[in-house]
Amino acid sequence: MAHYARIDINTNLVEKVIVAEDDLINTFPDANRWIKTSYNTHGGIHYDPITGNPSEDQSKALRKNFASVGYTYDQTKDAFIPPKEYASWTLNETTCNWEAPVACPTDGQVYGWNEKTQTWDLVE
Repeated sequence: MAHYARIDINTNLVEKVIVAEDDLINTFPDANRWIKTSYNTHGGIHYDPITGNPSEDQSKALRKNFASVGYTYDQTKDAFIPPKEYASWTLNETTCNWEAPVACPTDGQVYGWNEKTQTWDLVE
């Protein structure tokens, strides 16, 4: 079994994600719109589903990110890209994830991005 994302042919947006056998997908009349995605791939790295650590076999990393409804499939990058949440964020071409112009603090507290001030604010 594998995960597959169905792509809108006009917008390249992910419409739905299902679990199916490869043979079943091949029977669909729109089989060319179904693209395999890896549940354990995030930012171009495949993670071991048991340990949560990067897998020794990175050949399992597939299309940069696990597809979700609303993601875009970029055929040139062969990657699923999440929606852009903030205008100031830029796409990391390696991970195909959006990044803030300022790194989030890593002090163990919870922060939320403030687009107006372009800062990370403490969430209370």
